[in-house]
Amino acid sequence: MRERRTPQAARQDREFESFVAGAGGRLLHTATLLTAEAPEDNPRARHLLTLALAHTYASWDRLRGEDPYDRTRRYLATRFAHGAWHRYGVLGMRRRARGHPASALAVLTPQERLILVLRLYEGVAEEQAASLLGLPVERVHAICDRATATLLHPPRSPAPAAAEAKPAAS
Repeated sequence: MRERRTPQAARQDREFESFVAGAGGRLLHTATLLTAEAPEDNPRARHLLTLALAHTYASWDRLRGEDPYDRTRRYLATRFAHGAWHRYGVLGMRRRARGHPASALAVLTPQERLILVLRLYEGVAEEQAASLLGLPVERVHAICDRATATLLHPPRSPAPAAAEAKPAAS
């Protein structure tokens, strides 16, 4: 038997669908940047976004004037941090997460990626990012600067092998 929906529940469903239609693309892009996957092949980003949207939907009637985009972005960031913590041991370790080889963000640690995406792509203030991640503001500033420098001046690749060197003239 089909469940009857109250008018309020139907209205909430329509509001949530409108929210996802308007913000879903940007949130997916944010998740894709966090996971450093290719935009056309991003299963981890899609899973991360699905979890964040499910969380937002479950609390939709309790938002009480709170911006649903901010709520979803916060959950996306904390879920990514939580997953990176469990996958790699520590969020800020120099260990690199597996990203798409062509992704510029793949050279960053999960913590650097998270802070860089929040600060530069999402425009979150340092104070808000620090509060969200439980870090001092100065630490967020330093990590963002380091990540930016890494992207602007990537580490040099190893020197070519001796076999590739030019043969000596006789």
